Amino acid sequence: MTAALAYTDSSANARPLHVLERTQLAGWRATQSPAVNAWLDAQNFTAAPGSLLLLPGDAGLAGAVMGIGDPLDAYSYGHAPFGLPAGDWQLATDLPGDARTALQLGWGLGSYRFDRYKTPPRKPARLVLVQAEAEALDLLAASVRVRDLVNTPTEHMGPDDLEATTRELAQLHGAEVEVIAGDALLAQNFPAIHAVGRASHRAPRLIALRWGDAAHPHVALVGKGVCFDTGGLDIKPADGMRNMKKDMGGAAHAIALAQLVMARRLPVRLTLLVPAVENSIGPNAFRPGEVIATRKGVSVEIDNTDAEGRVILCDALTYAGEQSPELLLDFATLTGAARIALGPDLPALFANDDALAHDWISAGERTRDPVWRMPLWRPYLRYLTSGIADLANAGSRMAGAVTAALYLERFVPEGMKWAHLDVYAWNDSDRAGRPAGGEALALRSAYAMLKARYGG
Repeated sequence: MTAALAYTDSSANARPLHVLERTQLAGWRATQSPAVNAWLDAQNFTAAPGSLLLLPGDAGLAGAVMGIGDPLDAYSYGHAPFGLPAGDWQLATDLPGDARTALQLGWGLGSYRFDRYKTPPRKPARLVLVQAEAEALDLLAASVRVRDLVNTPTEHMGPDDLEATTRELAQLHGAEVEVIAGDALLAQNFPAIHAVGRASHRAPRLIALRWGDAAHPHVALVGKGVCFDTGGLDIKPADGMRNMKKDMGGAAHAIALAQLVMARRLPVRLTLLVPAVENSIGPNAFRPGEVIATRKGVSVEIDNTDAEGRVILCDALTYAGEQSPELLLDFATLTGAARIALGPDLPALFANDDALAHDWISAGERTRDPVWRMPLWRPYLRYLTSGIADLANAGSRMAGAVTAALYLERFVPEGMKWAHLDVYAWNDSDRAGRPAGGEALALRSAYAMLKARYGG
């Protein structure tokens, strides 16, 4: 989806759109004609959040009125693009600046449809933007990036395609890209990434993007890039495998956040690392009970090949830590346990630094793009005990999201500020502004947190 589908700068044929909270309805009605008020009464319009009412006129359609909830929540406006008739609509209500920004972003999110393989039955209504806010457009572009990457089937979004996407962004923003693929992973000491991805016909790889001024604070982003997850030899059942094209959702978030940082030119030195693999089944697939090496030198016993995301992340986190960033963030569609605990819309945040966690939570409250902090309860490391290796990659159904985060923390240098986001990256069904399929969650709040910490 492009911004041209959602917005126009011409008001020549635009109809007026009145945007109201429930509490504003009575005051607005007092300014309307008896005929409009009679129409509102006949339709029992209350300006409830998510509501829309077309207003009749002498020549047909005179405009529309829409009800919203929180005016600073972009999704409050997401029902408009496909709830209104196609055509151009111009805001007829005076909204404060922050609400106008939310309207612009929400309209774009609500206009999105994944159209690579199927033409949508209609175009969205367009919002007149005489002066678009550039940051909101960049936030929309990054959110669309996540949705498109996650929605694309693995046949067109394998490890090589993630590499191509990263190279495209690097060329656009003047960044450098290095890729270590196939057996070169073994030669350069990324054995865990290689072990997980070696059974696929598409070579596993570590994708590294570097951007920014060396004098600026160094921020490292790591994203889980499992482009399809069969579960490996511990194979998933059919219903569990159905949507596993989305298992690179962490990589999609990390790539999109890097896109935002570069587009907005935040004063940071950025490193993006994406371990990209397919967890496939084949004669050389890694097996339950194997002990695999890691870049850090920690031996890992494979309790379950379906706990593969943490295995590739451990090499990437180790490599990130070797570069001594001031801040290390990782994103991963890591555990079903996080979804059981918090549901699909609330990503689980783990952090080893209270100030970092507070900053992200506060940014989530400001942007209406929330996270929920979960505990790094270190006594649960006992669930990752191995009798023959330093660590097991799984081992218990207890506190699955917590033990996964504890596994990752084992590969973060002591004293380094680190946060891990266990994110679903998916909408199970259509909702206003949130079409079924890939979704960006806590992307906007992550960017807001970085912007608040580093300026720009």
